[in-house]
Parts: sequence; structure tokens; C-alpha cells
Amino acid sequence: MMNSNISTRNNTFVAGLIATTLMLQGCVTANPATGGSDFTPFMSPVRESAIGKEQHPLVIKQHGGVLDEPKVAGYVAVVGGRLASVSELPKSPFTFTVLNSPMVNAFALPGGYIYVTRGILALFNSESEMASVLGHEIGHVTARHSAKRYNQQLFTGLGVALLGAALKSKGLSDAMGYGSQLYLKSYSRGNEYESDQLGVRYSTRAGFDPYAAADMLSSLDAESSLQDMIANRSGQQRPPEFFSTHPNTRDRVSRAFSAAQKTGLPQNNRDRGRERFLNAIDGMIYGDAPTQGIIEGRNFSHGPLRLSFTVPDNYRLSNSSEMIYAQGTGPAEGGIVIFAGEELQGRNMIEFTSDTWKKFAKDSNLMGLEDLTINGMAAVSGWSNIKVANILSQVRIVAIRHSRAQAYYFLIITPLSKLDRLSTDLMRMTYSFNRLSPAQARKIKGKIIRVVTVKRGDTAAKLSRKMAFTDHKLDRFLVLNGLNNRSRLVAGQRVKLIIYDR
Repeated sequence: MMNSNISTRNNTFVAGLIATTLMLQGCVTANPATGGSDFTPFMSPVRESAIGKEQHPLVIKQHGGVLDEPKVAGYVAVVGGRLASVSELPKSPFTFTVLNSPMVNAFALPGGYIYVTRGILALFNSESEMASVLGHEIGHVTARHSAKRYNQQLFTGLGVALLGAALKSKGLSDAMGYGSQLYLKSYSRGNEYESDQLGVRYSTRAGFDPYAAADMLSSLDAESSLQDMIANRSGQQRPPEFFSTHPNTRDRVSRAFSAAQKTGLPQNNRDRGRERFLNAIDGMIYGDAPTQGIIEGRNFSHGPLRLSFTVPDNYRLSNSSEMIYAQGTGPAEGGIVIFAGEELQGRNMIEFTSDTWKKFAKDSNLMGLEDLTINGMAAVSGWSNIKVANILSQVRIVAIRHSRAQAYYFLIITPLSKLDRLSTDLMRMTYSFNRLSPAQARKIKGKIIRVVTVKRGDTAAKLSRKMAFTDHKLDRFLVLNGLNNRSRLVAGQRVKLIIYDR
């Protein structure tokens, strides 16, 4: 026979769950953008705005800061403002930010915070293409996709909390968590289709060419395919970009084109604002910014910090706002190198090395400490064998005194099974670390976009030779300009090149 106390407790739980469900049903409201129902009891518009405001500075920090080019930033804000004014939230504040990142991406936070990177701007070829992406991100806000995702997470948490209360299990009640990175994860396919449709709606209302959305998606797909090809040929993995946070499907282009047709507007009969857009991005930084350091193959150099080093073969470099990472590929699979630095603050090199080690491996003793001299700079090295992702690895730190007040370090993680094969090359990497002279630092140049006018006799192959790359010059030129192998250039046409900044 069922225990009466358990029966009473479960009846109370069921009654509470029913009452809560009925209460939450009263929180369903119609969404003017989608025509559907919003069920977001945990995320009011005021709460959306507060969360967006809270996360905004963190997003900026994590993505290279704000692009310091007022001409570009102002242009994006004006176009974004036109789109927001014709949305279903014309009186709500929207904030448009251009991130100083070479990554190809765009995303939105609750509360009207819209972000585009300079990396994605470089791939657009008209004002209308840019408007289609801004409109798409505005659509995520007006459709309340982030709010619904937040609500779903907390509603699931509520169910767990109620069940945990019925079973008197605090551990179960505490099992759910919610992190800000949820906003940057990919939306569902349905969310993407919906935002594509809303982007076309807002572009049309604001006077932009709605057919540009399909061309924009085609260009981003071509760029993604090109980078996949380059990465596969070099045995490298690609960092996540636009289609990682915006799931791509084969029919998104056709759906966007169909949505444009439904507007009743004729194709190729509108000024897409190509000249205005090209004028705005002419001279914009492309790829790595010199202020953040330049990656050229296996080489990393930083003019303002006056340093450089080279990672071994089969290591792929990537830059972040706080550290440089090198990930092993192929024969170096599992190998990781982290490079960073900080002020000595009066510490000697042994103290600096010990303090830095504790940040990463405070429970492991540092062994084999030794003093080194690397290109005239005092250094300290030590190591310990540690399980990293369940793989027994040697973790070695090499700390180098760059100046009286500044030190840098390599944290080198190598699976023990590959240590004999990789140790010599990794040692060469640490000894490649060099302090640059002012003259050497000044020679480190970044890349910029330069808009040029096609002359009679110019071809894509001919102009692509001017691209500041050592490989795939023609492929890069075609994708950058929204062209293909069948495209023919016309005298007077303006196109983008990537050149070294002088």
C-alpha cells in the first residue's frame, strides 16, 4: 500500500504544477512581428534590455573591441536605424556595434544589441546586402528568439525545481544553470527561416533591395566553402564563424529569393547602394589588426608589443583578446601552445613563473626548474606530467623577461605519446621568441581593403595578382567581390582588393 505521506506530498506537487501551468498560460502574448504567440514569463522586455546591457561590454571584450573607424561605424548605425524604425519595435532602442574582429559573423543580444564584425562587412558588396544581415539580426530581436531560448531554459529549470521539491532533492533542484554564452549559440532552423523572412520585410520597408538577401547568403556560403578548402588542404581546423551561429541549409537562398519575389518588386530594378557601401569600407582593416598582432602562417608578430615567434609545423595559430593559441593538427594532434604575458609587478622570474603556473595547474608541482637565456632575455622553464582531457601529457612553462616590467610565457601541452617527436620543434619555438627593434616593429603591416576601378583589359585573374596573399589569390578575389569563374569585369566597375597597409 502506498505510504499516505508520499501520496499527500505527490498530490500537493501535482496541484502545484497544475496551478503553475495555469498561471503561466496567462503569460502568453501575441508577437506583432511573427503573428505567433510568445510564451516568455521569465523574460519581460525590461529584463531583456537589462541582460543585453549587462552582456554588451563582455561581448565587446571577447571580440576584439569596437572598430575604431567612425566612418564605418556611423554608416552601419544609420542603416541599422532605418531598418529598426520600420520594424514592429520602432520606439525600442537598438544599439549597432561593429566589432574589430576578422571573424565572419553577426549576432544579436536581447534588448536590441546588434553586432557585425568587420570580417563580415568585408564580404558584402552593397548597402542592401549589409541591410539584409542587419535586418535578419533585428528579426531575432523582434521575434524574441533569445528571450524564448532563455525562457525555455528556465522553464525546464522550473520543472526540475518542482520535481526536486517533491522528492526533497536539493541536488536535483540545483542541477540547472544558465550562461550568457547561450546567446551566441546557434538558433534553430525555424528561427533562422523566420529571421530571414523578417530581414526581407524590413529591407523592403526601408527601401533596400530585398533580393540582396539571397546574394548575401550565397556569398557567405562561397566564403565558407573557400575557407573549408584552404583549411582541409593545410590540415587545419576552422574557427566557428557565421554558419556556426546561423545554421546553413541548401534552401535558405531559395527561400530568401522567394520572400523577395513575394514583395511584388521586380528584380534588378533597384539601386542597391553599392557605391555608398564601397566608399564606406574603402581603407577598412582586413584580417588581423596590427594592434592585436599579425598571424602569417606559422609566424606571429606584434609591432606595438615589439615581439615575434614561430610555432612548429602542424600547429595552427589563432588570436584572441587575451592569449595566442596554437592547436596541433595531424602529427601534432592533441598538442596545444598558449602564449600570453603580464606585468612583473616587482616579481623576479622564479616568482612570476610560479604564480603563472598556479593559474593553470595549482594542484601540480612544478618540476625541473632551470634558468635559461633566450635571445639575450632571462627565462625560466619547468614542467609537470598532468592528465589533460584524460590524456597523460607534459605541461611545460617557459617564462621570458621581455623588459624590466614585462614578461611573457609559453604554456606547452604535449601528449606524452608524442613528446619525443615534438619536443625539438617546440624547443625551437621558444627560442624563436624575439624582442623586435623599433625599426623592425614599424615594418609589420596589416592589410586593408582598397576599392579600385576596373580598367580596360583588366580581368579577375590579372587584378587578383595584387591580392596580399601567398595562396588562392583568384579564389579569394572572386569570393570577396561576389563573383564566380564565369563573371566578366567591365571597365568602370569598382572592385575590392586586399593590399598591405602602407
